[in-house]
Amino acid sequence: MEVQALLITFREALEALLIVGIITSYLKRVDHREYTKYVWLGAGLAVLASVGVAILFQVVFTGFAAMGSETYLKIGIMFVSAVLLTQMVFWMAEHSRNIKESVEGKMDQFITTGNVIGMVVHSFLVVLREGVETVFFFAAITHGNIGAAMQGWGAATGIAIAMIVSYLFFKGTMRIPLKTFFKVTGAFIVLIAAGLLVQGISMLQDLNIIGSVMPHVYDLTWLLPEHPIDYEHYLRDHGVAPVFSGEVGVFLKALFGYSSMPSLEEIIAYIGYFVVVYLLVTSRNATKTKTAVQALEPKTTKKVM
Repeated sequence: MEVQALLITFREALEALLIVGIITSYLKRVDHREYTKYVWLGAGLAVLASVGVAILFQVVFTGFAAMGSETYLKIGIMFVSAVLLTQMVFWMAEHSRNIKESVEGKMDQFITTGNVIGMVVHSFLVVLREGVETVFFFAAITHGNIGAAMQGWGAATGIAIAMIVSYLFFKGTMRIPLKTFFKVTGAFIVLIAAGLLVQGISMLQDLNIIGSVMPHVYDLTWLLPEHPIDYEHYLRDHGVAPVFSGEVGVFLKALFGYSSMPSLEEIIAYIGYFVVVYLLVTSRNATKTKTAVQALEPKTTKKVM
């Protein structure tokens, strides 16, 4: 859970810090530092609002737990989070190249019209979006216990690393292109999304909401049990300890959705997810290439006789 929290918090905090940093740097460059305080005001209000969303979400989840329906809410959160995480990666990959120009263009409009409220609202919405997404993802990886993720070392470390990276980026020390940087971190986020998808399917099967053609395609408990309890049971039943401990299995299950005894449906969903992501990536790249080629082709005009 902590590694998941670190990756998610790092990604979300970095995106928010980069956008706020782009805004404040631009305001300084065009000699309008007086507007910087309004940008930070919006960002600060968004952080407070995100905490409020987390508290509200926890209250709602507790209400579902009291009704005995928290399991269904957990499953829904996992599926929605898998979709949101995937969408987030694609959105950032698409906009990381021109995000600077887009943000600066909006700031020009606000400066020209003297729209201070617009600056506050813009920075508020930018940071709030990342905060709400973080709350939702924390609920997915902790099965509803958002407080546990917020209090752990993973979230704090993710924020700290994001602050360091953004500082180095704006000081000119960091030369890694944003597009490449987000591609690397996006790959890990995609793995987390795939894990959440598979875990959701596994929970549906445990509740007998969906069946299984083959409940256990293979059994790797002898090599890597997915829980310390499985490790102890295997040692008791076979008199030989598995190669790796159950703690390793818990870590991989939390991070990537590992299962030592997956069903056929889990395997199909896991592989199918990456196939869909691959097709979307290739389709998007093909569209970009086609557009670039068309832009380079000389325009021909028809002669009117």
